[in-house]
Amino acid sequence: MEKRWVATINLETLQVESDPSFKFKCLQCASCCMNLEIPLRDEDITRIEDLGFNAWEFVDYEKMFYRGDKFLGYGIRKRPFDDGCVFLEEDGKCKIYPKRPLACKLHPFILIKHGAVIEVYVKKDPFCKGVDHPEGERIDLNFVMKYFGEVISEYRQKMGIFNHPNRPANLAI
Repeated sequence: MEKRWVATINLETLQVESDPSFKFKCLQCASCCMNLEIPLRDEDITRIEDLGFNAWEFVDYEKMFYRGDKFLGYGIRKRPFDDGCVFLEEDGKCKIYPKRPLACKLHPFILIKHGAVIEVYVKKDPFCKGVDHPEGERIDLNFVMKYFGEVISEYRQKMGIFNHPNRPANLAI
């Protein structure tokens, strides 16, 4: 998988350094719902079950994700007739969009934490036309909170950072 650096986020200060030439706009085309293998964290499974779904309906227990020798989770089940995500509706919309898995929220980005810094990379997926889209947004703190807010909040809590003068009002921690 080819990737490109697009930003660095300081978890303590929330300062963002980014590639000024990079822009992104989700086109809501559902190409990722058709082309990606999505890992599910335990938190994702619980959140989806809270919507009334049974895990057997959406978890593919034969598809497992690892980072090195660490088990990350099982995959999301795909539809047998077209290999699309089981939550992708006929109109191309996600049935569980507000509660979708974290991997779905982050795509096409990869976040790598090094101490108090997160490096943000973008995957060079040929099917994602939102990368470097002319109408896309540049990466700034608002972009970071919109796309990565859940991850930022989790890491800051683990680091014991609950209040900071640069904390945006919409950052729920």
